Amino acid sequence: MYIYPDNLNAKATLWLWQLRDLAVIGIGLLIAVLALTQLGLFLPMVLVAAYAFLSIHLDGLSVLDFLSFVVSFYMTEQQTFEWEKPV
Repeated sequence: MYIYPDNLNAKATLWLWQLRDLAVIGIGLLIAVLALTQLGLFLPMVLVAAYAFLSIHLDGLSVLDFLSFVVSFYMTEQQTFEWEKPV
């Protein structure tokens, strides 16, 4: 099922991923399966699964975007608090 917006400004999606991400996941999965069967390497499969998880889009925001906002809010940007005496 293809979900495409009415105004045609957003990117096309299929399930929870954009079509570009699905192409990257498919090609990566093919390479990972070949690496697993021919070389016995499991790392490419883990990398493809991590990319597939991080590229999930919900309401225009991917998991990677959300994690970057969380890191930015809690670690990299200074938070300022102003305390006032109760009146």
